[in-house]
Amino acid sequence: MPRACSVARTLEIVGERWSLLVLRELLLGVRRFDQIQSETGAPRAVLADRPRGLVDAGLLTRREYRDTGVRPRFEYRLTDAGRELQPVLIALMQWGDQHHAPPGGPPLRVTHAGCGAPVRARLMCADGHELGEDGRDLHAEPALAEDGRAEPAPLSTAP
Repeated sequence: MPRACSVARTLEIVGERWSLLVLRELLLGVRRFDQIQSETGAPRAVLADRPRGLVDAGLLTRREYRDTGVRPRFEYRLTDAGRELQPVLIALMQWGDQHHAPPGGPPLRVTHAGCGAPVRARLMCADGHELGEDGRDLHAEPALAEDGRAEPAPLSTAP
């Protein structure tokens, strides 16, 4: 039986390339389908289902708008759940910038509006301790199932 896993369940919703790029564009302030399509480079037919799936999953909402003389269309906005994926996308960008940046360096720089410093994704425990990037500071163990029984054997991130 496959391991019960929140990562796998999340990937069912956002684990497809175009879905992540739709979320990226919305986090950057793009809301309209045509703009999303232009900025991602996704074929229209491929992109047509992605926002709908993200709406169904509760990550986006759809709002109607109408430009003068044009039929009604829809724009997309992030829900709180969608905005909560921002650290995940920042972490993916940070990893890509470090390991797969294009010639000339990273194409986007995200900074803190308050001070101008670069934004970095970091792991912290609930008590505010920053954890090492190599994962040696982590300990994973199964959560209790609803019936009080332990899930499969404890996980270890130690080398």
